[in-house]
Amino acid sequence: MTTPTAPVPIPLPSFNTPLPACTVPFATAPVASKPEQCPKDPTGNLKLPLGRVTFVDAPSTPSAEVELARDDASRERGLMYRTSMPSDSGMLFSWSDERVRSFWMRNTCIPLDMLYITKDGIISGILEQVPTLNEAPRRINCPVAHVLELNAGWARAHGLAPGMKVTIEG
Repeated sequence: MTTPTAPVPIPLPSFNTPLPACTVPFATAPVASKPEQCPKDPTGNLKLPLGRVTFVDAPSTPSAEVELARDDASRERGLMYRTSMPSDSGMLFSWSDERVRSFWMRNTCIPLDMLYITKDGIISGILEQVPTLNEAPRRINCPVAHVLELNAGWARAHGLAPGMKVTIEG
């Protein structure tokens, strides 16, 4: 078994437009790993509508197909009990208002990157390599309307950074 190495820091990109008032700088995190066992799913995955998030400011304009968690039941369930997720997929949690959003990893067996996105589509902050199966609150202290969960390492591998613009379809 190899020892994971810490990701290399990415500098905040320069843009022609100023960053929003509340943007959290990109920090590094140790590489999170999958647990050996995942709790059994008591009910089965929810069937959610699909959408797409495109990172218009990132190199090569990557995108991810996302499950849309727009109601309380789907936002509470999230990615619990899943043991994998396709590489260019994720889950987008959305609300009609902006406020500080706090997440946990209860019964979540996939290490994640969490992107906190404003109503107008600006990434306010990214929490990388969020470890599995814990209930520690994960948040940035900026009001947002969306939180996008992707496989751990996806944000850095695709050159994403706070301050970048995204488009959300669906």
